[in-house]
Amino acid sequence: MGDCPNIHEGDEDLLESPRRRILEKCCDCPNFRRDLERFQSSGHPLGPVFSLIHDEYRRQKIHIQSLLSFLDSKSLEIRFFHELGSVLQSSVDLEEVLSVALTAITAGRGFGMNRAFLLMTDHKRDHLQGYLAIGPRNFEEAHQVWDEISHNDMDLQTLAQSFRKNKLSAERAKFHDILEQISVPLSNTTHILIKALDGKQPILIEDAYHHPDVDPDFARLLGVDTFLLMPLVSRNRRVGMIIADNCITHRRITAEDMHSLETFTFPVAFAIERASLYERLQEELNRVTEAHTKLQEQQELIVRMEKMALVGRITSSIAHSIRNPLMVIGGFARSILKNTPDGDPKRNFIESIVGEARQLEGVLDEILNYSDSLYPTRDFWDVNQLVETALRESAAALRTRDYESTFSAGSELPLAYIDFKQVSYCLRTILQCDLNGTGRPRAMDIDTHREADAVIIRIRDHGRYLTQEELDTIMMPFSSTQEMGANLGLALCKTILEKQGIPLNAQSVSEDGIFFTIALPIRKEDQ
Repeated sequence: MGDCPNIHEGDEDLLESPRRRILEKCCDCPNFRRDLERFQSSGHPLGPVFSLIHDEYRRQKIHIQSLLSFLDSKSLEIRFFHELGSVLQSSVDLEEVLSVALTAITAGRGFGMNRAFLLMTDHKRDHLQGYLAIGPRNFEEAHQVWDEISHNDMDLQTLAQSFRKNKLSAERAKFHDILEQISVPLSNTTHILIKALDGKQPILIEDAYHHPDVDPDFARLLGVDTFLLMPLVSRNRRVGMIIADNCITHRRITAEDMHSLETFTFPVAFAIERASLYERLQEELNRVTEAHTKLQEQQELIVRMEKMALVGRITSSIAHSIRNPLMVIGGFARSILKNTPDGDPKRNFIESIVGEARQLEGVLDEILNYSDSLYPTRDFWDVNQLVETALRESAAALRTRDYESTFSAGSELPLAYIDFKQVSYCLRTILQCDLNGTGRPRAMDIDTHREADAVIIRIRDHGRYLTQEELDTIMMPFSSTQEMGANLGLALCKTILEKQGIPLNAQSVSEDGIFFTIALPIRKEDQ
């Protein structure tokens, strides 16, 4: 120790191993290189050989160190991909998948890009639409974010969960102006985004402001000269697109970056598609569950109405059968009571008969009133008054859905023989039913007129549209359709009106919407 300038405190073990000392210290020592130069200039035949061996050893050592560094980086990348794959494979939450994907692109322990934009394919509109973005918009914000990450040693999943919980909404709002403007039809095959999506290969765009395939407005929107396009394709299905750039550091995007990100896009595209399908499946399940619940409620209501109607008919028949003889008994008893003097011993018995008869008449009146409330109570009613009442009671619900209604009342209409309450309920249900909108102005026209031996109520709904097949299915009780959850009332109304002998016709007219027609009888014998 002390004889060699390259051996310091902590290197004592090298004093006992000449081999290690020569390989680790002497080969890079300036004194050794000077000794080797003097040996070579001495003319000894082994001088050039030793110099050649020494140079080759140093070159191999540098190469080995480079390989070790490469292997270390690849080991970190493999561990990162393993962690990323575990998260993506186990999650069916779309927001969680997107948070993990974008965090992986921008995190230092991931791919280390400055910004990432996610575009999603909207198959209904046939567009590629901006959906989410992550990253800083200026150097000050970037410095703050990087400083925060450096002080929090979190794995990828924890980092993504923190981002989703604390920053997802803020990031979406921060890039809202850019995301809203990124909307490209899938049919626009000349746009660079659609070219990359159809080609299914990443594209590195450099000198974007002068690139022949890049729209200058799109380059100005991103505000960067260089960016990477990574299509998300799962089983030949176009899922979306990721745009990544280094707008803050301006670090060059290498071919190695492209290759790593390309490997990353396959599991991300599959995870996004799976999460989207799961989300839609959950929505359908909720809709079916809600429809099933409403179907059960309506089925129970119809069964209860059938039972109540049967009870009403039975009680009405029994009450009428008892009432006539009871009125005769009560009438004779009251007549006898008037002609019986106060001192007559039979007067108490007669008064008892009159009191019991009066009590039974009261009971029969209650039974008849109850049965009338269960079974349709028909009478002659003004149809225009019926429609005006239904419109007045439905006005608030129509205003909520921005509907405008007009009523054209027919003149000199005869009275209709109907149950006012039940027909009014059906009319309100038709006015307030919630079917698919068409995007046209929401308007409803109602008119009344006479046709033969009936008064017709016609409702033209110009703001909704269904095919005739879908409409017929909805009008059928206990049918299973996507729309039935909100429109079982139509099938119930059809059943209620048919019990009164009143036809309800629903017709879909593609240009004008949906027409409902109700024909109300004007004579008792028409029932």
